[in-house]
Amino acid sequence: MNTLSNGKISIAVKDHGAELCSIKCGEREYLWQADPEFWARHSPVLFPIVGSVWNKEYRSHGKVFNMGQHGFARDMDFTLVSKTENEIWYRLQSSEETLEKYPYQFILEIGYRIENRKVQVIWRVTNPADASQQGAGGAGEDLYFQIGAHPAFHWPLLSNEAIAGGTAAMKEVLAQNCQRGYFKLGLAKTGAASEGAVEGLRKSVIGAAGCFDPALGCEQKLQDGCYVALDTEVFAKDALVFEDSQVNAVTLCDQEKNPYLTIRYDAPVIGLWSPPGKNAPFVCIEPWYGRADSCNYSGLYEDKPWINRLPAGESFEGGYTIELE
Repeated sequence: MNTLSNGKISIAVKDHGAELCSIKCGEREYLWQADPEFWARHSPVLFPIVGSVWNKEYRSHGKVFNMGQHGFARDMDFTLVSKTENEIWYRLQSSEETLEKYPYQFILEIGYRIENRKVQVIWRVTNPADASQQGAGGAGEDLYFQIGAHPAFHWPLLSNEAIAGGTAAMKEVLAQNCQRGYFKLGLAKTGAASEGAVEGLRKSVIGAAGCFDPALGCEQKLQDGCYVALDTEVFAKDALVFEDSQVNAVTLCDQEKNPYLTIRYDAPVIGLWSPPGKNAPFVCIEPWYGRADSCNYSGLYEDKPWINRLPAGESFEGGYTIELE
């Protein structure tokens, strides 16, 4: 486990999955502590897919491959590359093991940087193929991938004492009230959003086998042009997903709409999730450069919705920022 601290906040990151597993400010632990009763993770990286592929299969290079939900990077050990007072970097590279299930050479680097009360999460994906070998037996081929975040945060209404008391203490608090607070959505400043006239957003809906069903798409109503009220029923049908860069920031607020923390990003898709029907002590705010297959998808991996293409020798950089209010 590696830690960074600047006197205002501290974070902890483990080599396995290069996973952020603690964010503390004073006595407050903001990140869910991975009790398997609800969800045995803190903040995994999703790579090289986000969500699920239909029937857990995908097609590429003339073959059919199997891939579990959210890919494999979160379950692999990364190498620590560098560490300074306020920044740390990890690396995962393609290997014989990864090539058996994902036929692309890659270098995935994950960095964490702290500044004041902010945590910047940085993803750098590099295609190590030799551009001069383009077309030579695949040696210089493009790299196709998706990448996303899955950080889980304690609800604002939980006291420091309840969080320190563990899952049982948090469940006791949550049993007293079904209200959890609000999401305040930062809307893209185009069209109606720029005029403050937004009443709802297009919401994608997860259907069978964790994949998206276009027939279930609907509108998410907003309060006062930007708020979504949160209670134990909001996630009854799984995640709230907004595509097409409709939302570029999400603020988690308490029951009086006071800001608690904000996630800022430039990813085109955002997923908002808490385990359905479990009254869990946390909620996830997930920027995605990608998303799950549509139901019954049988096309190529390279043609998946929101796939990213990276030519030989080039790099992609993305990520998000967590701002503690």
